[in-house]
Amino acid sequence: MSHHQNVEFKTMDGLTLRGWLYPASKKGPAVVMTPGFNCVKEMFIPEVAEGFQASGITALIYDPRSTGESDGIPRNDIDPMKQVEDYSDALTFLAKQSSVDPNRIAFWGQSFSGTVALCAAALDKRPKLIIAICPLLNFEYSKDKFAMVLMKTMKDRESQVKGNKPFYLPVLTDKGENPAGFGIGADKEGFEYVVKAKETVAANHDNRTTLQTYYKMVLWQPHGLMKYVTPTPVMMVVPELDKISPPQHQLALFDTLVSPKRKHIALGKGHLNVLSGDDAPELMQMQVDFVLAALSGAL
Repeated sequence: MSHHQNVEFKTMDGLTLRGWLYPASKKGPAVVMTPGFNCVKEMFIPEVAEGFQASGITALIYDPRSTGESDGIPRNDIDPMKQVEDYSDALTFLAKQSSVDPNRIAFWGQSFSGTVALCAAALDKRPKLIIAICPLLNFEYSKDKFAMVLMKTMKDRESQVKGNKPFYLPVLTDKGENPAGFGIGADKEGFEYVVKAKETVAANHDNRTTLQTYYKMVLWQPHGLMKYVTPTPVMMVVPELDKISPPQHQLALFDTLVSPKRKHIALGKGHLNVLSGDDAPELMQMQVDFVLAALSGAL
């Protein structure tokens, strides 16, 4: 039966990150997991953690810094480079758990955190494999909004220097669009899930981020980092109907990787429903099989 423990750990810069540990019944492999852009641990990934646990793999999921129950001010200030670092601190914590073999730990991420996990593994060679589910790869802004977004981030900086609070934007508007023109729109189903998450599955979720989040997204250059993933094995799951992270971008990234690798095209799936549905158990087994194969050198 699935069960989890409330846990917390420190980052190198002194924040406390909080999450859930799903310990396996005996010592063995483990995986560090976080949810997507501005999401919290209750969204999308607990069922995957449960699947790993049922297969003898300990899982740690946590709220990324400044979200949910984790520390970080301003709240919902999404900093991808700091999240990359936090994966490494999560591994340090996870390696000390009694159910974990410290030499058999993986990184896992979905959407935005899939790219974060890949970048973390590019710089930290302790994880033995990465699973990236529909990694978000388009960090461009719509041309009609880019200049305005940058101008507003500078006005916000000027305001904060004077002691004012940060300016916030909704992640998704009523039309399912990101007001900054950042490439994370959503269809009706995805919109309903994200916007209503606070009322349904994630009381700590907040459908907004700081305006400075989008400044940090421009600063981040993940494609320059991900080439250093080699030689760590990678599994990528690419939803056939992904409208948020186009499949051709994901497949192009996969083709550039020279690590031992495996890909799965999730037929009929989109960005936000790739982990759910009748075929979820099959996808879960694929992930478990990849973890075990990578750890045994059988790829």
